[in-house]
Amino acid sequence: MLSTIFFIIGIYFNVGLNNDENSILFGEKGIKPENQEDIQQNDKEDDENAGILSAKGGIAASIGKKTSEVEKIYGKPVRIDPSSYGYDWWIYNHDKNKYFQLAVENGRVVSSYGIGKDINIAPFKIGQTIDEIYSSVFVETSVDIELEGSSYRFELSEEDMNMRPLIKLGKVYVQLYLDKFTGKVSSVRFLNEETLLKQRPYEITYSGEMLEEEPLSDEEWTEIEIGNRQQIFDISNIMRDRFNLRKLKWDEPMAEVAYLHSMDMSEGSFFSHTSPTKGELKDRLEKGEITYTLAGENIAAKYSDAISVMEGWMNSKVHREALLNEEFTHLGVGVHQKYYTQNFIAKSE
Repeated sequence: MLSTIFFIIGIYFNVGLNNDENSILFGEKGIKPENQEDIQQNDKEDDENAGILSAKGGIAASIGKKTSEVEKIYGKPVRIDPSSYGYDWWIYNHDKNKYFQLAVENGRVVSSYGIGKDINIAPFKIGQTIDEIYSSVFVETSVDIELEGSSYRFELSEEDMNMRPLIKLGKVYVQLYLDKFTGKVSSVRFLNEETLLKQRPYEITYSGEMLEEEPLSDEEWTEIEIGNRQQIFDISNIMRDRFNLRKLKWDEPMAEVAYLHSMDMSEGSFFSHTSPTKGELKDRLEKGEITYTLAGENIAAKYSDAISVMEGWMNSKVHREALLNEEFTHLGVGVHQKYYTQNFIAKSE
């Protein structure tokens, strides 16, 4: 679910999607158990794509490596952010042009993500056109996995194929995040099969047992939320830099306003810019004693993490307009479990 609003002193714009209470389902898909005794893998596809991956390197080749090997190649991360999926994100944000993240579980890399324009995401490239992708890699509308006696099939919709196709390269799976407005690769996530099954980012049918998330304490969620908000801030500025827009400054009071709204939506089981108890964005900014000349807000729910929600916002016209608004100067981000809020403001320096 996604929604956005803008507020200029004295004027309020509530911009919706699909006329469905200003929201659209664009997060995780449903899970449907099925008896599928014979889910066949496409061996030809696997062989062709595996050759593409094995001939290259980059962060894709980090999957399965021990942390000691990773540190020899990339050094120590700037910070380590926990996730809700049992792994920790090692964040390498020394250079915005080489920004990447490695997911580490039990001492090995289980996923990697790259968005910096100069990061090696071979066999792909940031900014590569969709036509180039589909002419060089075999892409199917369904992907099958066999794991420990269970069978799984991910089914990709037309929207998935256009914005985030899933590609199997040997034993590594690739989520290509495509910018539908430019027709180019925005970022790439590489995963092993267990991590893909934990996240379930597409509609899935299965026979056997489904991998489930472990319950988390409030303290664990707090640490995860802090990591997600920091990643959203980093990635927001990388996306703005692509369009030669100024870097947004972090605003802690506004981040608190954003967090309170995410928590309000989560605990109140609603999805809206208008809180039944706290009011509209204007009211919440006033209560937080935020001064501004222009303000905007993006909200989202049910996305797996910071990466997926950022790409979701960028592929939605109104959310993209907020994210890439040249007038905004500051950003505050608030995350409560899987509810996300971005508050943007413009203020004179």
